[in-house]
Amino acid sequence: MDTKKILVTGAGGYIGRYVVSTLLDFGMKVIAVDIHTEGIDERAERLQYDIFNGSKNIFQELGKPDVVLHLAWRDGFVHNSAAHMEYLSAHYMFARNMVAGGLHQFAALGSMHEVGYFEGAIDEDTACKPRSMYGVAKNALRQSLEVLREQEDFCFQWLRGYYITGDDLKNRSIFTKILEAENEGKEYFPLNSGKNRYDFISLENLASEIALTVIQDEVAGTINCCTGRPVSLKEKVEEFIQDKNLSIRPQYGVYPERSYDSSIIYGDTMKISEIVRKACGNPAVVKAASVLKEIIG
Repeated sequence: MDTKKILVTGAGGYIGRYVVSTLLDFGMKVIAVDIHTEGIDERAERLQYDIFNGSKNIFQELGKPDVVLHLAWRDGFVHNSAAHMEYLSAHYMFARNMVAGGLHQFAALGSMHEVGYFEGAIDEDTACKPRSMYGVAKNALRQSLEVLREQEDFCFQWLRGYYITGDDLKNRSIFTKILEAENEGKEYFPLNSGKNRYDFISLENLASEIALTVIQDEVAGTINCCTGRPVSLKEKVEEFIQDKNLSIRPQYGVYPERSYDSSIIYGDTMKISEIVRKACGNPAVVKAASVLKEIIG
């Protein structure tokens, strides 16, 4: 396997720190870029740099990487923040300037929230009708980069993420809120019915799927980074409480189901399965690939 120079934006973030370490474990050279670089794996080349500065020479300024993995996103846990639309053009200009400078492979993190309300398996061709500003902005960025790909010769990968678990005090998921309620000494945690089924993936496995995807360029387009296994929220919450040995107890039926919450939604694994299957023959990544092969439905 060739060693690639991979530039990771948002490298100091919730997902970025894990992806950087995983890429380094796979033998890649990593340029880790963020406004703040504390906590990023010291094996990486760490750069404090504003990727939204509009520089037309940004490809050269950031070391002429072989691949850009664009994870940076402001207010990712605040789905109706004004920042999503405010920075949309800056995300596109960053990608365009990198490609214009000579970049051959651009990968960006997407979200199942681009799709909006949907029942069943999401594949590459599923129609998107986002119901939050976060989803609207992600969907618009994906579409604009698809147009750019038609105009310029580069490998484009859109890594669509799902429901992430792990490192739960650093995000704003329901699991974060359960931990906070536990620390506050609360006896119960109110929920809806808990019957809705989602595609949950651990942060470690997500990092492996992202890393395996960007170190290759044969599989491109929209790629679901997921397990393909829908699990009920109730099952996941009770598993979380048991694993963490918490005393708090879930209280179901307190809240009604939200109109935009799907009863079952998960990712189609065709493309990520192909990536993982090919990686199983690579000694440098076979351990991580074998783990993923077991969890992907």
